[in-house]
Amino acid sequence: AIFEVISSEHSYLLSLEILIRMFKNSRELSLTMTKTESHHLFSNITDVYEASKKFFEELEARHQRNILIDDISDIVARHAGSTFDPYVKYCTNEVYQQRTLQRLLATNAAFKEVLSQIESHEDCRNLPMISFLILPMQRVTRLPLLMDTICRKTPKDSTKYENCKQALKEVSKLVRLCNEGARKMERTEMMYTINSQLEFKIKPFPLVSSSRWLVKRGELTAYVEDTGLFSKRTSKQQVYFFLFNDVLIITKKKSEESYNVTEYSLREQLQVLPCDGEEPCSPPGKNAAGMLQSGRNATSQLFRLVLLSNHARDRVEMLLGAETLSDRARWITALGRDSDGHPTDRTTLAQVEIIRTYTAKQADELSLQVADVVLVYQKVNDGWYEGERLRDGQRGWFPSECAKEITCRATLDKNMERMGRLLGLETNV
Repeated sequence: AIFEVISSEHSYLLSLEILIRMFKNSRELSLTMTKTESHHLFSNITDVYEASKKFFEELEARHQRNILIDDISDIVARHAGSTFDPYVKYCTNEVYQQRTLQRLLATNAAFKEVLSQIESHEDCRNLPMISFLILPMQRVTRLPLLMDTICRKTPKDSTKYENCKQALKEVSKLVRLCNEGARKMERTEMMYTINSQLEFKIKPFPLVSSSRWLVKRGELTAYVEDTGLFSKRTSKQQVYFFLFNDVLIITKKKSEESYNVTEYSLREQLQVLPCDGEEPCSPPGKNAAGMLQSGRNATSQLFRLVLLSNHARDRVEMLLGAETLSDRARWITALGRDSDGHPTDRTTLAQVEIIRTYTAKQADELSLQVADVVLVYQKVNDGWYEGERLRDGQRGWFPSECAKEITCRATLDKNMERMGRLLGLETNV
């Protein structure tokens, strides 16, 4: 495990050198974009490279002094606690980096052509630039797992074990800071964007706050009871939800970038109830089973939402329909998260290993790397799982096709022990 830290750091350092030499320092590529775009793409990658170089040189020096090197914990702890500060800045910039690259590829033909030429160079091994840009994020999340392996193989009664624990604590803190930086930047950007798209038709709500972030957004079908002079009938309306960590904003979509706010309620005032498939829910008041049965395909993924107190302090009941089984499960989970007061025993959960990288496309999804281990809280029949990433405790949804189930009991137990160490240390940094 110690040799793997050294050898993988060397390989990583070489890849960073390729990123800087072939892409960042390319005059031809720089001429196709502005200085701001270049900064958003490459950020402080040179500082990250220098930090990695210092780390590797110290590891290599110790290896040269003793080829049977038996401890690197002090080196790891020292660099994770200070030298690796540039990683936090680089990871925080990730949202700008991804957005800038996507925009340049979509709208800048000259950039796309030059980039393609560079990527085809033999030094780049036919890898796209994005593969190099994400290396620092991948490396920093890999370090706690490598240090945890070293911890497991170090006798607990030896003096080196405490050094290992301290190193693991420092790299876990580094990962947490990187994740928090990236999340905070992304959330702030998202809040300002959404706020500019909302038009309040009711009493305005001060949306932008440093402690507020988007949990889930999307369109649902609302079933509304219309009362006539002699009869009642149920009609369908499309509503668009913005669910934040502390408030639900209900809107009607005007366009992709414009929404009329019709309702809002604090999240603590929400109650969500699933509707059993055998007996379709009916809208508040009268039974509308006939209408629901006639449109079974479009209305079978139903659930109830109760706003105990809305913007006008009224109680509101809503019958909502989602397009798919997984969408319904995801809304019920998101809306009802705070009301679930029963902690789950993680040892009873299924575990899966990720076999294909997945990048989250929505706020309630989980980005995953190959070899990540995830604890599965929910499985939905149309191909989605909800799970918790073992390495950092982040929770979200991902496609089941990206994962394979772990069945070996020894591996399951080892993974739970590792999660306990990683999360236990991370909460005490």
